[in-house]
Amino acid sequence: MAAGFNPDAATTSYLATLSPAQHERAIAYTQGGHWLLLWGMLVTLVAMALIWRSGLLVRLGRRVHVRRPNLAVFLSALLFFLLDWLIELPWSIYANWARERSYGLTSQGFGGWLGEDILSSAISIPLVALLAVAIYALMRRTPRWWWAWSGLVVVLGIILMVVIAPVAIEPLFNKYTPAPAGPTRDAVVELAHRAGVPGDKIYIYDGSKQSERYTANVSGLFGTARVAMSDTMFKRGADLAEVRGVVGHEMGHYAEHHVLWLAGGMSLLAMLLFFLVDRLYPVAARWFGAGSAISDPAHMPVAWAVAAVVGIFLVPLMNSISRYDENAADRFSLKVAHEPDGLAKALVKTIEYRASSPSRLEEILFYDHPSVERRIHAAMVWKAENPQLVGK
Repeated sequence: MAAGFNPDAATTSYLATLSPAQHERAIAYTQGGHWLLLWGMLVTLVAMALIWRSGLLVRLGRRVHVRRPNLAVFLSALLFFLLDWLIELPWSIYANWARERSYGLTSQGFGGWLGEDILSSAISIPLVALLAVAIYALMRRTPRWWWAWSGLVVVLGIILMVVIAPVAIEPLFNKYTPAPAGPTRDAVVELAHRAGVPGDKIYIYDGSKQSERYTANVSGLFGTARVAMSDTMFKRGADLAEVRGVVGHEMGHYAEHHVLWLAGGMSLLAMLLFFLVDRLYPVAARWFGAGSAISDPAHMPVAWAVAAVVGIFLVPLMNSISRYDENAADRFSLKVAHEPDGLAKALVKTIEYRASSPSRLEEILFYDHPSVERRIHAAMVWKAENPQLVGK
């Protein structure tokens, strides 16, 4: 361990680069976000009740020929998700745009946000409707075990989306340009070679169009995998140490196949969710005054209401899977990039939308990343234990 270097003091010093007022604002934003989970669930329940009472799905089901159940499901799902989007739109405007504007986390105008939300829904609603066709087919054919097989459908859907998103979806929302020749690109290419990941697809995208959040990502699988850095990083003065620390983290996700592990974890959680929905549906059906057949697409609002309630209780499990991967990616970055201070400087810039020092219980329940304080401290411990590697 480096003589005279104190990881605790170094961590405190990094956190102190933000003023108390900035920390308080971050806490208010983060803890308000926790409440959004509850309010969002309640909004969804209201939407489900309104859709059910409208009787539109029941009337649609009567018009579609009974010998074409897949078509009935697809059309019902299209109508259902469209109605849900329309009913919940005022809430989405507040939660995803107005609130972000009030905290200075986006400068995007309402028209731009709404246009992208409409485009996103136009893409996602048909895709989710196709997923519903597969799940309802399993309900009809294996009524006792549909929830287990549906988990496999979910994992295949996740992997397919990860593969096609970089080439078919993400360019619809942002402009991706190859990183120009220069020190930044050279540093990322060298890091990619060191990490054993593809280094021929390195992009910068106009992420500041939607958000002021400091971020980068590795997206795609197989031939579509690429490194993408938001222009926000550079607008906020990211130096080479930060770039190496952040991109090293994202490369860790790719090198250690976190997408596949995450897909597997989400598949297991989907099985648990569907199992609980299957068991709790009869109770909800009585409350809604619906029929007992969960496989009837007209009863989709009832099943979705159960899923919304159950999903709240699965959030900590989903977050735990994500935090494990994020910790592993940090360790990979330190092992490959050797930039503990670069990683720490970048992490400080994320505090504005993720309070730095939550209680352990708050972190377990609500954080999909380890707390910034824990991550910086881990980087400083690595620095103390590996002084000969720092910056090399």
